[in-house]
Amino acid sequence: MKESHKDRLIKYLKEYGHITTIEAIQHLGNTRLSATIHTLRHKENYAIYSENIKVNNRWGGTTTITRYHADRDVLTKDLKKNFI
Repeated sequence: MKESHKDRLIKYLKEYGHITTIEAIQHLGNTRLSATIHTLRHKENYAIYSENIKVNNRWGGTTTITRYHADRDVLTKDLKKNFI
């Protein structure tokens, strides 16, 4: 069975704990990270948080990007879910 963007993202977050759009494109081939994050947050209740960070751009200025962080279990690194 072919692995979905969602499955690859869950594995990546389990291993690394966070991701940016450029990392999703480079490592997962996912060009619509925010859509995948939305699905994991709102349909599957994963505890994934956003952080806006400033980074340098190629023209010597700065720009703001979003880094997504997953709430993980300390021992198993399994992603936690929000309980409603």
